[in-house]
Parts: sequence; structure tokens; C-alpha cells
Amino acid sequence: METLKHECGVAMIRLRKPLEYYKEKYGSYLYGLNKLYLLMEKQHNRGQEGAGLGCIKLSSTPGNEYIFRERALGASAIQEIFDNVKSSIKNAKDASCIEKEMPFIGEVYMGHLRYSTTGKSGISYVHPFLRRNNWRARNLMLCGNFNMTNVDEIFNSIVSEGQHPKIYADTVLILEQLGSRLDDEHQRLYRELREQGHEGIELTRLIEDNISIPHIITDPARLWDGGFVICGAIGSGDMFALRDPHGIRPAFYYYDDEIVVIASERPVIQTTMHLDIEQVKELTPGSAIIVNKKGDITITDILGEQKNERCSFERIYFSRGSDADIYNERKALGHEIAPAILKAVDNDLDNTVLSFIPNTAEVAYIGLMEGMEHFLKAQVAEKILNLDHSAPDYKEQLIRLLDTKHLRCEKIAIKDIKLRTFITEGESRDDLAAHVYDVTYGQVNRNVDNLVVIDDSIVRGTTLKQSIIGILDRLHPRRIIIVSSSPQVRYPDYYGIDMSRMSEFAAFRAAIRLLQKRGMQSVIDGVYAKCKAQQDLPKEQVVNYVNEIYAPFTDEEISDEIAEMLTPAGTRAEVKIIYQTLDGLHKSIPGHPGDWYFSGHYPTPGGNRMVNLAFINYYEGNPDRRN
Repeated sequence: METLKHECGVAMIRLRKPLEYYKEKYGSYLYGLNKLYLLMEKQHNRGQEGAGLGCIKLSSTPGNEYIFRERALGASAIQEIFDNVKSSIKNAKDASCIEKEMPFIGEVYMGHLRYSTTGKSGISYVHPFLRRNNWRARNLMLCGNFNMTNVDEIFNSIVSEGQHPKIYADTVLILEQLGSRLDDEHQRLYRELREQGHEGIELTRLIEDNISIPHIITDPARLWDGGFVICGAIGSGDMFALRDPHGIRPAFYYYDDEIVVIASERPVIQTTMHLDIEQVKELTPGSAIIVNKKGDITITDILGEQKNERCSFERIYFSRGSDADIYNERKALGHEIAPAILKAVDNDLDNTVLSFIPNTAEVAYIGLMEGMEHFLKAQVAEKILNLDHSAPDYKEQLIRLLDTKHLRCEKIAIKDIKLRTFITEGESRDDLAAHVYDVTYGQVNRNVDNLVVIDDSIVRGTTLKQSIIGILDRLHPRRIIIVSSSPQVRYPDYYGIDMSRMSEFAAFRAAIRLLQKRGMQSVIDGVYAKCKAQQDLPKEQVVNYVNEIYAPFTDEEISDEIAEMLTPAGTRAEVKIIYQTLDGLHKSIPGHPGDWYFSGHYPTPGGNRMVNLAFINYYEGNPDRRN
């Protein structure tokens, strides 16, 4: 019901054959560019604030450009950049020199979809970033799906080397870090090869042929604290993608003798390349996939694989549900929460209508129906066993039982995608917001039925209070039960999703209200004091004390307070909110145990430092300040 800002998305392609090969086999020099377009469009959900693409042409001759970049802002950025790129190709006059001179037709492609997680916006923050030099092997193009929690440490490290970064942003700092190491690698090879007697163009080509990506990325990456997939390409043709050692951010790849493909999501590669699921591989956490200038591929352990902290929220909300595993996991989430719903409706399925909002929750809804169906069958079986087999109307009773017991599953709310609320302000805007969804009338028995609506997640609760509960209340149910297939989001994220402020979370606001209602202000003050006392400690020594805000209460107490807090004045129905449990989450998504949003168990030390800082900002009256 409420839109969360997604992670960024990355896409990379390396063509392993000469460009003429693709023209002959597939009928177009645009083979690589068209594949990049599909990879980006299929990941459009991951970034709608901006998009960019980069291309490196390996066959370009001196005097001609060989690195091309196009970036744009806004939800239509993908279409805009590809329209611009294809326009520049279409308008080229001499098709015979396409391999050497035509812009954006090359062997190395990089695509990026951006969502800001830091509040910084504008075209200068849209990836890919580019570091230029007159030697091809010293040019670096960079993009990524990441957020670093220790930008200050990275900044200080660069400054201590004598550099003067012009922007205090993790992408720029990482670009300069890696660019500096690329310079060092270039100089190392230059000295070695000069001593062997090589010089001139021969020396330059030997440097390009022997660049070591691990030499460039290993030392800088050891300093990074965060979740990341960092993608880079060097002007002479090498490219790489490095994943964080906990696997927080996702990365997948495929290669054959024609092409190498890297993307943030598995089904995107499957669809683009027409592959079976087993053909697409997950990049091992801590490892890099590296393609050198010649097109040779290696998977290299750079940081070592550490404790599995693959992001569970990625599976619940952000990734495409067409992935086979994600689909089954989302169904399992719905199935797991069925018992709690049955308890809330007193096992009365005859007077309970089941539905979902928004469409992304439909898979969890299917799982919920399966869970309810199991209960319903057990209920019917029990009644059959209790029938009097000797009764003259036994068969009629049996048929009646089998015929009348069914789940009441309805499409209750439908989003009016044509309605736009941004054209008005104040009360007029709130009134329009209340009509973003249309409801289906006639399916809910007035003042009798329970109305159960499942969502992927309930984070802020804003849309619930402003529109959804009021819309559902128009149907006059006896009870409205809002269900979140994920647990209560209690803690900010600092690894690439835009959830960084304590005041955003309904669960946090509810816990604070409960503490204040029960005269427990000392708990809030005590957490603040503990957080302040740690501000100057190294991040490795910092403890997450914000969890003490939640400790005095059960999950159900906080859920009930959220329901009271979000129920609009004048609502006639009783409103209840049910969240998934942590146990249910881990049972449903066993391969992705990263749950810091819900548990506060951050996978890196920087997360603990940042959550304490977020609480300090809240306590000191700066709730909207981003860390």
C-alpha cells in the first residue's frame, strides 16, 4: 500500500566476439545495446529517479572517442537515454566505419538504475561515474548498488594519501579510491615492462593486456563497510563486478562463448537471454567476476565469504516475483501468517472475506489462501466425523457440508492509476488521496463480516491512515484486519534502501507512544544517553542500544498500538493489524537470513553506529536528518 524506495539496479554486458560476428549472426551491430536495454527495462522497478549507460569501444583508433556515456533523470530516464543513443547512431553518416567510430556500439556495456538513499539528487549523482585519462588503461567507469556506512573512514583514507575529493559521496570516493589504485597498477606495469626493454605503443598494449583487477580492488574493498555490488570497466576493456562478503546486495551472472551478462536479479537475465534457471549463477559473496581485455573470465575470491546476511527484504518486496524461488518464498510468507489471522477472526471463515492490496501482495495472498484452505478442510473433516452416520439424511448433510464450505476470496480494492494527487495541496490533496483506490461493493456483509487484507509490508503506515482504512470502512465490515507478510520494520537500513530515519517507522512511533503512556520516559532517556556515550568509539565497539526501546513490549502490544495510532477518527469497524513473526520470516525465506530491519542485528559494525546516530537525531529533534 505504501511505496518504498527500492535499491539500485545494475547491468553489465561484455561481448566476447568481434562486432561483425553479431551483425552476421543476429543481423545488427546493436545486439549488445539491445540486450542492455532489456536488462535495464526488466529492472525498472529498482530505480526510477534516474538511469545511465556507458559503453567502451575496443576497436576505436586514436583520434576517435572510445568511451560513451548517457544519463537522464526521472521515471522515463531509460527510454530517454536509449532514444538519445539510438538517435546518435541513426544519424551517423558513414555506416562502413561503425566498428571503429560509431558512438555507443562497442564490446563493453554498463547500465544503472538509481534510487537515492542519501537525499542527494541531480544528474551529477546518476551512475555511471567516469574518471578520464589520456591513456585508455587509466580510464575508469563505475556504477553500483550499494551504500557505505563508513564514508568518513573512506574519505579520510583518500585525503591522507594527498587526494582532494570534490564531493563527499560514497560513489565519488570509491571512484577515486579505485582510480588511484588503477594509476598505481599502471605505474607498476610501466616500470616492470620498461625494465624489460619495452617502450612506445608496444609498452602501452602490454600494460593493457596485463592489468590485474584484484590488485586494483582488493585493498580499497577491505575498507568498505556496507552492502554492495560494485561494477567497474576500464577504458582498455577489462570489467568486473564485486559483491560484499555477506551477500547483502544481490548479483547474478551468465556467460557463454559470445557474451557475459551481469545483473541484480536472476529472472532478468533468464528473460533477456532466454535461459533456464540453472544456467544463471549467483555471484558468491566476497567474490568478483572479472573479464579481461581478451574476454577471458575468472571468478576470484577478493574479500572471502563471511556470515550469510543475504537481504530478506529483497525477497519480500524489491526483487521481481517472477523468480522461481522468490515466488515460492512469498507464498510461504502468506501461508505462515494464516494461523494468526484465524485467531483474529475467531476461526470464523464463514464470515470472513480475504483480499490483498497492492498487486505486489498477490503472491502472499495465494499462500494465505492455501493456508486457510488447509484449516477449512480440517474443519470440514471434523464436522463430517461428528455426523450421525445412521441419520436418514446423512448423505444430504454430507453433501451440504462439502458444497457450502469455501473461502470467500474477493478483489476488494482496485487502484485508480489515472488519479493524480500531486496537483492539489492540503485538505484537497488528502481528499483525493482517499480515492486512489476504488472498492468493490456488495461482497462484504454489513456489520457482519471480517475483512482481511494482506500487504507485502507495513512500514510507515501513512497510506493506511490517510486512505486505505477509510476506503475499506466504506464497506461496513464488522472488523478490518490489515496483514503484513513481513515483520514489523523497527530499524533503519544503511545498505542501499531508502529507510534511514527512525521517525519513519510505525513500529518505532508505537513503541515510543507505549513508553510515554506507561510512564517509562526513563527508557527513552537512557537509550539516548547510551547512544551519545558511544559516538566517539570506533564502529567495531558500538552496540545497538535502540533495541531497548522495544524490549518492554510484546510484538502484539506494538501491533495493537500501531492499529490504534493509524485508525482514522470516525472509523466504524474495529481495526486490527497483524505482522509476520521473525520465525515465520526465516522459515519462509531460509536462504536469506538478513533481518536487521526487523531485529536490529546489523551485519556490519557500521550499521550499529548508524542506528544509534539515527536515534540521537530523533531525540534531539532532528527526525528528518539523514545520517
